[in-house]
Amino acid sequence: MRQKILITRPLFPDVVDRLRQYFDVTVNDGERYTSEQLHAALQDMDGVMVAGGEKIDDSVVRGLPRLKALCVSAAGYNNVDVAALTRAGIIGTNSPGPADETVADFTWGLMIATARRLVEAAHWLQQGQWKGSAGSRWFGANLCDKTLGIMGMGRIGQAIARRAIGFRMKAVYHNRRRLDPAIEAECRAEYRSKEALLGEADFIVLAMPYTPENYHLIGAGELGLMRSSAMLFNIARGGLIDEAALALALKENRIAGVGLDVFEGEPAVYPGLMGLPNAVLTPHIAGGTAEAQHGLASLAADNLIAALGLGPQAGRPPSVFNPEVLSGR
Repeated sequence: MRQKILITRPLFPDVVDRLRQYFDVTVNDGERYTSEQLHAALQDMDGVMVAGGEKIDDSVVRGLPRLKALCVSAAGYNNVDVAALTRAGIIGTNSPGPADETVADFTWGLMIATARRLVEAAHWLQQGQWKGSAGSRWFGANLCDKTLGIMGMGRIGQAIARRAIGFRMKAVYHNRRRLDPAIEAECRAEYRSKEALLGEADFIVLAMPYTPENYHLIGAGELGLMRSSAMLFNIARGGLIDEAALALALKENRIAGVGLDVFEGEPAVYPGLMGLPNAVLTPHIAGGTAEAQHGLASLAADNLIAALGLGPQAGRPPSVFNPEVLSGR
């Protein structure tokens, strides 16, 4: 008998067709599953591909003896309770890599939009407010020749840093571990402590994964270290910033601006951030291009095929985040 898999959200047809070569495939093209509905849908499944935002916890994966693999079509997997997955003996994979350059491009767009007040100015124009010369009303800030601080210097952080070269920006970074000197040279980036980076940089980008240790990494104390002219950007994960402290700092003009693509309670947004003229807020779309999403789905398919013992990488899925399950089989 062919193994059965579930795809929880509609995918690119060519990716689904490739999976059909190996499995009996069910695609949920209706409303997003609740946790209870997803648990029920997985009762007779051998594998599942989930989107990046679907919550996977013990209530979803407990008591599913057939389920052997859960593959996330996203680089981040903080929506997955890894310990629960491991206890259930289910291989978990994610899709790092395909969206890195896309997210880096978006980060620069967000920085430019915030620094040059593009969203605010566009709304003003569309409301019919432009009656003559705008004069100094929409003066913003230059990015060129400023200092860019990157917190989290993985693949995306490095891609952001490489783009800074074209803006003649000095790049400094903070990471759990200092990078190899060759990578530092390629990115033209200098290591700093967290505190030194916050005090030095004009533009600060959060590009690290979310972990419990990183919860509210940027709070009132850290915001107090930033220059009043500095701007903060989060394209990583919600929960890295204390949004209440951030909203207060923005209202009191203790920092100049913020660009956020992710939020702690998304899709809900902390109310204090809404309507602030110095905040550019976007709905978690940094990786939102067809090219990037197709790449994520393709890698998730590679993982699922391999995790269920088929294809050219049978038994060796490319990106496993709980390898102890795999090694125990």
